[in-house]
Amino acid sequence: MTSAIHIGPLAAAHAGEVLTVQRAAYVTEAQHYDAPRIPPLTETLDELRADLMAGVLAIGAWTGTRLAGSVRGRIDGDRMEVARFSVAPDLQGQGIGGALLAAVEEAAPAEVRVFWLITGAESEDNLRLYRRAGYEVVANTTDAVGVALVVLEKLRAA
Repeated sequence: MTSAIHIGPLAAAHAGEVLTVQRAAYVTEAQHYDAPRIPPLTETLDELRADLMAGVLAIGAWTGTRLAGSVRGRIDGDRMEVARFSVAPDLQGQGIGGALLAAVEEAAPAEVRVFWLITGAESEDNLRLYRRAGYEVVANTTDAVGVALVVLEKLRAA
């Protein structure tokens, strides 16, 4: 694990940094699937800023002053989508993703009973991380650009 990781809430002022890390992280996914128009790469700064200002649960991880990764939680009743989960490519595999995932789950309101997310069906590193964290595949789907996806869920511990 990278030393001195600081986990904390994100604000609209972080939007530029978040978008930069998000785009860097998702480029490899887009290349793998030959799908350059996946939503994390087409999201605009204004859209991201609006998301952060709307009260979406947003968590960042920093190494020193550098934003190393981020994740957002979109809450709908007793369910929370883990969305736009990204770690800077040069920092992947160092425990930042696991720390972010644990932090967003912990920060979810008490009424959230189910965490869910979508990732590429061939994204083995992502799937390994999610399975280690207790997520299980519950469905297969395809997105608008033809990328095969899996839906994973995890029940919140009582």
